[in-house]
Amino acid sequence: MRLLLVEDDKMIGEVVLDLLRSEHYAVDWVKDGDMASTALRTQTYDLIVLDLGLPLLDGLSVLRALRARKDRTPVLIATARDSLFQRIEGLDAGADDYVLKPFELDELLARIRALLRRASGRAEPVYEHKGVCINPASREVTSNGVPVVLSAREWAVLEPLLARPGMVLSRTQLEEKLYGWKDEISSNAVEVYIHGLRKKLGAELIQNVRGVGYMVPKE
Repeated sequence: MRLLLVEDDKMIGEVVLDLLRSEHYAVDWVKDGDMASTALRTQTYDLIVLDLGLPLLDGLSVLRALRARKDRTPVLIATARDSLFQRIEGLDAGADDYVLKPFELDELLARIRALLRRASGRAEPVYEHKGVCINPASREVTSNGVPVVLSAREWAVLEPLLARPGMVLSRTQLEEKLYGWKDEISSNAVEVYIHGLRKKLGAELIQNVRGVGYMVPKE
């Protein structure tokens, strides 16, 4: 999953960036509202963690512009603006959730997981399909009840495919979930991770859709 972190405080940004990357998310970090707006117009993200008190362009303005474009990307506001009016204002502007600074890191991760579940149309915290079960909270994977060890990037490929069986994701879309701006992209990376997943979880779990991409079939 690829996340956009919008945070101008260097210390908080570094802590959250390290946390999210340790959880195997691909993360881009921007430090002002203008950069956030540019990123959101040029990249696709699975979720945005958005501060409100930003230089150049306020976070609420970024959020309102996002929703005005009919962009449904989940937005978690993470801010020190703690009055009831400010919380209501943020939610009414289109935020999906609101967490106050200073926040507990575990709570931040739980809220991110909940929003990603909701965005994929799932309520249950564990994804299961054809005997393969993944738990985003613990990063545990089992196949017919047997634990399976995946690399961070194998997980990053498997999770979005298993979250939405029947949806085809292109190679480019999967690369976007694997890498942030500063990461070097190997030309055959997706194919390598798909090959590894098939060896570990079965050759039929992930199918090629010729000329389009990959999917986990519904049936």
